[in-house]
Amino acid sequence: LRRLFNMAALFFRSIVNSCCKFANPRLFSSVVCEPFQPISGRTPKICSPEEAVRHVKSGDSVYTHGVAGTPTLLIDALADYAKSAGLTGVKLYHIHLEGPAKWAEPEYCKHIRSQCLFIAGNLRQAVNEGRADCLSIFLSDTPALFHKQVVKVDVAIVTVSPPDKKGFCTLGTGVDCTRAALQHAKFIIGISNPNMPRTFGDGCIHMSHFDCLVNSDQPLYNSHQSKMSAAEEQIGKLIAENLIEDGSTLQMGIGNIPDAVLLQLKGHKDLGIHTEMFSDGVLALIENGALTNSKKRLHPGKLVSSFSLGSKKLSQLKNNGYTRVLVSCRHG
Repeated sequence: LRRLFNMAALFFRSIVNSCCKFANPRLFSSVVCEPFQPISGRTPKICSPEEAVRHVKSGDSVYTHGVAGTPTLLIDALADYAKSAGLTGVKLYHIHLEGPAKWAEPEYCKHIRSQCLFIAGNLRQAVNEGRADCLSIFLSDTPALFHKQVVKVDVAIVTVSPPDKKGFCTLGTGVDCTRAALQHAKFIIGISNPNMPRTFGDGCIHMSHFDCLVNSDQPLYNSHQSKMSAAEEQIGKLIAENLIEDGSTLQMGIGNIPDAVLLQLKGHKDLGIHTEMFSDGVLALIENGALTNSKKRLHPGKLVSSFSLGSKKLSQLKNNGYTRVLVSCRHG
């Protein structure tokens, strides 16, 4: 028995050594790749955006955080560096990005090119004119691009909440497919922004995983709701009164129709949310007690989402301790 035990121990050790031999040195474990696991003795370099992006090389695949936390400061610095240094073939992978898309202008095309996993309004013209690419894919499938190494991420760029006293940051308003990209990225650049709220769930990353960290207090991107039409209000009322019962769990998108529905649900009870994203429409339901998440079978008592985009008030809600969990968009 002792001989068998020793043989098993040697076999297990050989497997571990093989994994570690080829592991990304940034990762605590080449098997689990968890960004929340601190790496002893490792701290990021605090630097400027211009210095941070110099680590990108021609042909690199770069993933960037999106939606409210779009790191425009770093993306613009990357575009300028790629052009001035004569880089070619840099691919920028992302979902919905907010703000101006400077890098998609014609003079940057041969240096850096968007690979849109979702096309926002700021990149539609670039895609239509052949200056950016659209990769058609379900949002829930995007993490698999990174986990299966279909896209090998050389550099990941994210916006995070500032490190707490133990060095933990969070992805704040958006986990989506960003967590998967971080798990496999060879190099990580972060913007530490005090305007980014701390959130619970899958978005925790320890500062020891960052190679470079840039400090910035630029405001997060907000969405501005347009005035609802009478038709939109009527649609919302019909859906709320005829299709949604007390205790229902909701999944919603962004726009006037989803918000019109939510506006008509103030009289409902024990509603729950398990959704890809949400916006300001949920605020009134939280404030008047209609949204409790108490009847949910999965994650009862918690509002579960992959990302959010809304007003500053929505961000303040996240910082005020409401039981809200952000998870990967591959989450069931």
